[in-house]
Amino acid sequence: MASERALKLGVAAGVVALMALAAGADAMSSAPQPRRIVLCALFGLIPLWGLWHCLRQLGPRVPRMERQGASADVTPGPRQNELAASVLTLEARLEHAPIALFRIMHASGAGQVAPLNASARRLLAPGRASAPQDLHELLAAQPVGQRKLITFDTERGGERALVAISALSVQGSAQRLAALMPVESELEAEALNAWRELVQVLTHEIMNSLTPVASLSRTAHGLLEEASVELPADIHVDLGIALDAIARRAASLVDFVGSYRSLSTVPQAQPQRVRLEDLFERLSALIAPQWQALGGQVVFSVEPASLEVMIDPGQLEQALINLLKNAAEAMAVVVSLRAPRAVVSARLSRGSRLRIEVADNGPGVPEALAAHIFTPFFSTKKQGRGIGLAMVRHLVHANGGTVRYARSVGEGARFMLTF
Repeated sequence: MASERALKLGVAAGVVALMALAAGADAMSSAPQPRRIVLCALFGLIPLWGLWHCLRQLGPRVPRMERQGASADVTPGPRQNELAASVLTLEARLEHAPIALFRIMHASGAGQVAPLNASARRLLAPGRASAPQDLHELLAAQPVGQRKLITFDTERGGERALVAISALSVQGSAQRLAALMPVESELEAEALNAWRELVQVLTHEIMNSLTPVASLSRTAHGLLEEASVELPADIHVDLGIALDAIARRAASLVDFVGSYRSLSTVPQAQPQRVRLEDLFERLSALIAPQWQALGGQVVFSVEPASLEVMIDPGQLEQALINLLKNAAEAMAVVVSLRAPRAVVSARLSRGSRLRIEVADNGPGVPEALAAHIFTPFFSTKKQGRGIGLAMVRHLVHANGGTVRYARSVGEGARFMLTF
């Protein structure tokens, strides 16, 4: 159709050219010589324009290109859309991964360390790692291809984490990828379960042996009284003292082992909605007499005052009572302490988690012993059994929380319970 149309235009242009030439010949015959030359040139341009137009129509059409530098709308294809969606999905998964990811810019030795996802940034945020630069140096010093358990300092104390380092090259740049997973809570839970099972086995076996000893000692003491006329006086007295000592020590051991049995027989937590201000008022009434006898006081605070939590109120009260009792006993041996004081505060921390802090102005815990204070059977007191803080940890974990001994800014001890 286009070639046919161009042919018709060519014929029309030829006719126009002939008519123009005829008109030009008539004009030139009657016009003077100079005017004749100008008119001839004008009439000659008309057929030339018609022929050029026809040749342009007959030639192939070339698509008109956009000007260089001009923006053109390019619609992405299905493959490009799928690739973009995959990249966004991968970025979202890495950003919200439960493992903290760090980038180390150099393949070996110390290098620049930068967080890559939200878990890593939270780990470096205020309230977690107390010395981020030390953590960076610790990560940069780890070997490639090995898993290792490391410990880094936080405001709540030392925290253990599992770290793995991988080497890779990105656009020709050698880098290392560090994956860090804090496992302190999981290790504490496993250790607590192991201790509970151990205590349960030990107390069961010890009680099975002590019960008949205590019973037989009482029976032997009764038989001795009946046979007193047949024995010399000195032998009778010695046997009586020995049997009485056996009976008393057996009874004391039964009571001692029974106290440890409480670690393995704590009833399951029964959570309910508790208003912390009301719980602190009840706790204050229980604790106040002991602290008043020391000439001190316990201050309770809740922020905000309407703060509530789903927890077993009896178990939380028992945990706080044990902490405050330990604080009072530690202050009672310090002669120079004139005004013993403890502060129990509750507030919401990052992530809307409940944080209860128990701080005192006593002698505190020696740094060398801080890692062992929650271990069952461990105690620095002469008559201590090492149950109080072990029970605190057990009760807190039973309610889905964690307890830490935190370094105090000033004097005294500071415990942090997080739920």
